[in-house]
Amino acid sequence: MNLDEFAFFNQQLAAMLRDGIPLEGALRQLSAGMRRGRLRDELQRLEADLAKGTPLTEAVRARQLPELYVNMLEVGAQSNNLPAVLTLLADHYQRRHALWTRLKGLMVYPMIVLVGAFLLSCLLSVVLNSYIWPNMEVLAEGFRAPTTSVGLWVAPFLLGLAVAVALIAATVPALRRALRWRLPAFRESSLAQVASALGLMLRSGVPLDRALALAEQLEEGTCAGKELGQWRQRLASGHGKFSEMAPAGRAFPPLFIWMVAHGGEDLAAGFQRAAEIYQARASYRAELLLYSALPCSVLVLGLTIFSQIQPVFASLVAFMRAIGTMGD
Repeated sequence: MNLDEFAFFNQQLAAMLRDGIPLEGALRQLSAGMRRGRLRDELQRLEADLAKGTPLTEAVRARQLPELYVNMLEVGAQSNNLPAVLTLLADHYQRRHALWTRLKGLMVYPMIVLVGAFLLSCLLSVVLNSYIWPNMEVLAEGFRAPTTSVGLWVAPFLLGLAVAVALIAATVPALRRALRWRLPAFRESSLAQVASALGLMLRSGVPLDRALALAEQLEEGTCAGKELGQWRQRLASGHGKFSEMAPAGRAFPPLFIWMVAHGGEDLAAGFQRAAEIYQARASYRAELLLYSALPCSVLVLGLTIFSQIQPVFASLVAFMRAIGTMGD
């Protein structure tokens, strides 16, 4: 889902509802102006269900929309304050889009270098094994290749394995969720997203136990999901203060707990402050890694090219020796 488009849609929908336009009509007008895709189809089906008289809470549950979004729409409908909730959601998804754009830029350089090195390695191996060495053997008797055909494909195999691992890590959802809580910048981004979601729900009137349960569901299968579940259990057992309810762990560091607890009774403000600080930290780390990725990528690419061209020079040396032997 395009988070930027989704955030803009919610901003426009909130403004139209404030102007007194019915929800069905607003959805119809906005979805008509959107580009074709899954989001547009889901919104058009939602508008059709509402036009038939289906309650919003039932209609939105039948659609394939983000779980947080579905729950927040239910909260907005129950509190009769849907425009305010939509505005908060728009801000939330806009921040997520801005941060995710930076993180995607961080991944571009290493992937380009890795794929480029793999293709270059394959090309050199094919040229050496299929064209250069056979012709040298014909021109100079006694010429022997400086390495075997199997040894020539070691570098392409290792680079191809690295490309496959990177693609699997980027495309498998479960693995991607696990890695984003361990890699620098991605971990700070995940903390900012969880804090922003919890702050959003608390500001909208969602009880803390329900907010924790939804956040646990959103982070299911990760270390953060387990810790959120422990928070909810401690809250149910009577630990009212946040510092007692939420001990620091592998996912949530002491600084995160301190910032939220520093909000006192207003946990929504504490989570919002934590979201802002960790979003700034994620942006800083992403920029730092981005600036360092380019020179490192150039260095890796240069080493790869050198290691692959070395057999070419070794072949030329062996060929000259073979010609010299023939002259003697």
